[in-house]
Amino acid sequence: MVDRLNGELGFCGVDAEMNIASICVHKGEEPAISGGLGICNVFFSGCNLRCIYCQNHEISRGFLPNGQSLAKTSAYTLSGALGAIESILRTGVKSVGFVSPSHLFPHIISIINGLRERGLNPITVYNTNSYDKVESIRQLEGMIDIFLPDFKYTDPRLAKEYSGAGDYPGVALAALKEMYRQKGSTLITDDTGLAVNGMVIRHLVLPGHVEESKEVLRLLADELSPGVHLSLMSQYYPTEEVCGHPMLNRQLYRWEYESVVEEMEKLGFRHGWVQEMESSRTYRPDFSKEDPFGV
Repeated sequence: MVDRLNGELGFCGVDAEMNIASICVHKGEEPAISGGLGICNVFFSGCNLRCIYCQNHEISRGFLPNGQSLAKTSAYTLSGALGAIESILRTGVKSVGFVSPSHLFPHIISIINGLRERGLNPITVYNTNSYDKVESIRQLEGMIDIFLPDFKYTDPRLAKEYSGAGDYPGVALAALKEMYRQKGSTLITDDTGLAVNGMVIRHLVLPGHVEESKEVLRLLADELSPGVHLSLMSQYYPTEEVCGHPMLNRQLYRWEYESVVEEMEKLGFRHGWVQEMESSRTYRPDFSKEDPFGV
């Protein structure tokens, strides 16, 4: 209930400006999302959740380590953002992803409309933690080609402790159902295997929480369909933020991940991706660099 239009910072840590931390090519999404050339990802600053283990914590917290607001680091106007995106699309990249978009929802619509006015119609990807209002997801019908949502928890207590939102399970499931209404289970790809329309649900397996991950899969199977495309991730790594946490201060054990994969197969999920255990060393962005995922 703050006035972000007048420069006040919301729970998300940003005001109402074009708060973008990075616009870059990212080749580390699911194969059907990144394709051969990668996706042009727009990483927004701040977040409407407070996941204590967030791998993007450099930008999601809303503030830099020195206390400076990330809202002040954004050099982008709408025109500047459109120009940066267009320059990447001109290289042959076909998709634009909006990462952590929920708290800057109007900006996404402005960017999509702006690209269309420039004669550009990239594949649009809504890469969200799923803490979204159903009304917002409904407004995106016809504007978003690929929904790429997380489903983190079924346990409200865990959601409150780890992400600061005890109502996450119910809110996220309602949002997922609206995405599913729009897209269904079919992920449509072009002749190169690049996804052009559909939905992929992500779940990150957390150390010490095998049963919670299994409950997530059971709920998805029951409430949506085991036919949905699922990305089951093993890439968790403990950031400095959780180095003293009794559960989250280590990487995932192989047996933990394999146990969840076994449950996924038992439930009948048949489309999607699993990860190698070594993935925890691969997906570590550094947002102090111009290319956060570069070597």
